[in-house]
Amino acid sequence: MTDTSRLRLLPWSSPDGKPCYLSSSNPHSRFSRLADEMEEEQIECGNVVLEGAQEVLADEAAGEVALRFALTQALLSLRDVLLVAYSRGERLPDPGGR
Repeated sequence: MTDTSRLRLLPWSSPDGKPCYLSSSNPHSRFSRLADEMEEEQIECGNVVLEGAQEVLADEAAGEVALRFALTQALLSLRDVLLVAYSRGERLPDPGGR
């Protein structure tokens, strides 16, 4: 088993669905910046999906297909945003340390 305590969890998965990690302590490295940009895109996408889901829910004429699509997109966005939150939380300094 790999010690991932000093690794950055990246906002994408391997082709087989496993988490990807970056072993660089440099927040300005090329991959760190790429991961930061992707996290920002995922958060913005989550905002767009939230707005769309709210519109579908407000539409009393929305059918099952529209509701299922909105819920599916909301779940996918929520998964991405929670991964971003977890990854960023792991990078916060330990309040009990130093």
